[in-house]
Amino acid sequence: MTALPVVVAPRTPLAFREWHPGIELAKGPLDIPYPANSSEVTPDGVLLPMNGWDQQGYRLGYGGGFFDRTLASLKKKPVVIGVTYEMARMETIFPQPWDIPVDYVVTEAGVYRRDPEGLAFLGEPQGGEGSKLASPVCYADEVKRD
Repeated sequence: MTALPVVVAPRTPLAFREWHPGIELAKGPLDIPYPANSSEVTPDGVLLPMNGWDQQGYRLGYGGGFFDRTLASLKKKPVVIGVTYEMARMETIFPQPWDIPVDYVVTEAGVYRRDPEGLAFLGEPQGGEGSKLASPVCYADEVKRD
């Protein structure tokens, strides 16, 4: 199942609502679409955008604190995968007490896993001869559901 985050109110945790092609979307803050009428779910995993990241797995987000607040509020912590660019890496983001590190960081260079000592590089993307680093475009909104 796929879910999208929903801003419920300022300075509160996000909700996650089920999403698949055909679910009605509404426009939220910053014109970010969210499922308008689907069921709320608890995620097992979260893909998290990162504007910046450091060797300890902490991230710079968009400044609202929504994801840190949300992750702290969940009874069972999901696997958190930060998605970013290698060039957004910095020595430290100077994390605050409320910041929550990610479990994995995925960049165009490969995958990192958070260990007690910090992020461990697991390796480059694997592929056959002539493989590309990017996957083909996904047109999920064009999938017909029965």
